[in-house]
Amino acid sequence: MSKVWTVYLSGEIHSDWRERIETGVKEAGLPVELVAPITVHENSDDCGVAVFGAEESKFWHDRKGAQLNAMRTKTLLSQSDLAVIRFGEKYKQWNAAFDAGYAAALGIPYITLHPAEHDHALKEVDGAANGVAREPEQVVAALAYIIRGDMPKA
Repeated sequence: MSKVWTVYLSGEIHSDWRERIETGVKEAGLPVELVAPITVHENSDDCGVAVFGAEESKFWHDRKGAQLNAMRTKTLLSQSDLAVIRFGEKYKQWNAAFDAGYAAALGIPYITLHPAEHDHALKEVDGAANGVAREPEQVVAALAYIIRGDMPKA
């Protein structure tokens, strides 16, 4: 198969989960292009005012950034073959929940990635997911199966 799969990596930005998936995809030789939102927190927060000018109100400061980030997210997610939605341990990722809902509405399959202690809070998000992973390596194994039919090695 010559298809290159585009996988959108949504969610928390405070751990190495994206790098672990990227490393695993490369090691497995999977034909995957990984795309993501801007993961430098300050850039994501301040892009709107950096581009369009300062705001006195924090509300409008945040809104300018959110609108720019939404253009990137909507474009990359809508062009993806599937998505991985990560909910981390430390922060509430409202944006990740929004991305999961957007993916579901577009009919884009997604895998959630989160610790077991979030199961109850994410029951609806997980209910619409095509898979629930606990570790990034499980995502890589899922991609290997989806793309090539590779079963995980015991």
